[in-house]
Amino acid sequence: MKGILTMKIDELDVKIVELFSADSDIGVLAASRQLAVARPTVQGRLDKLKKTGVIEQIAPTLNPAKFGYPVMAFVSVEISQNVGHVSVGAALEVIPEIVEMYTVSGDQDVLIRIVAKSNDDLQRVLDSISRTGAVTRTRSAIVLQTHFQNRVLPLFSQVGSDDQ
Repeated sequence: MKGILTMKIDELDVKIVELFSADSDIGVLAASRQLAVARPTVQGRLDKLKKTGVIEQIAPTLNPAKFGYPVMAFVSVEISQNVGHVSVGAALEVIPEIVEMYTVSGDQDVLIRIVAKSNDDLQRVLDSISRTGAVTRTRSAIVLQTHFQNRVLPLFSQVGSDDQ
């Protein structure tokens, strides 16, 4: 089942993930040398972490601000109740500036993170969202400064040390 931890994480798993997180270009052979373990051990651990879904993918992390999208906003969205979140997801997925979407509990139905070239461009994106016909209201909060994001590694490292 996706999302459920199906393997026991140990200290070596944590070290491997930390190493590849710090330098995704390191390669399995160089990682095995740095960790002083056999190359097949590192490869096997990586394969198992991928197979169980602990590692979803090894991919570059893009920074939209560095290629022309310096404005980021979190937008809470109320949807038409007769539409449903699947239809809303399909409607919003075609807007490339929407980089994340979550259905949520509470007063709002959906939370999205969007990027834009400027505040005027942000307005254009918000208008595109409203024009989908699935959205009844949006509320946005512009990000002024990012202090950290996608900070999962400390949590993962803690899991690997829980048995000690």
